[in-house]
Amino acid sequence: MNIKKQLGLGIASAALGLTLVSGGTFAYFSDTETSSNTFAAGTLDLAAAPTEIIEVDNIKPGDTMVRDFELQNNGTLDIEKVLLDTDYTVTDAAGDNTGDFGEHIMVEFLYNADKLDEVIYQTTLAELKTMTPEAVNENVFLPLLGENGLPVGTIDDLVVQFNFVDNGEDQNEFQGDTLSLEWTFTAQQTAGEDK
Repeated sequence: MNIKKQLGLGIASAALGLTLVSGGTFAYFSDTETSSNTFAAGTLDLAAAPTEIIEVDNIKPGDTMVRDFELQNNGTLDIEKVLLDTDYTVTDAAGDNTGDFGEHIMVEFLYNADKLDEVIYQTTLAELKTMTPEAVNENVFLPLLGENGLPVGTIDDLVVQFNFVDNGEDQNEFQGDTLSLEWTFTAQQTAGEDK
């Protein structure tokens, strides 16, 4: 091989080597920006005051008891629905009950204490116990609270009237009995929205 060819091949090899070396290490401009993001969940905080709505002794058929209580939204989210679950137990003092004491206690949800004739919904404790919480919301709380539900920071006064119904028949089996009523209020949020 002549010297020109060798010299040309050497230069070509050197150029190829430089190309491979410089191709793997090249410089470029860059910039970095960090974004800090936060997701903070709101709170649902429904309170009923007082927590004991009724405690009464020595009732008899024909007695009426009016009580008022508040539902308070102490959270940071609006409440769309208030659901009510009813449960009760009866202590049969004489052990002679053939009927359910709850069937003889009528519950009337009222608009306010001044107008006791404005009944929103009326049922017995026994029927209220079998109703779904959604049905109670539809029949009681929707008419009371309206479409807006219970917005943040609001308090709604509610009035309920209990009647020991005098059915005109023998109700002696309920003498000395105790009915322990438990109402569980559950708040549900409003629908999600674009933020």
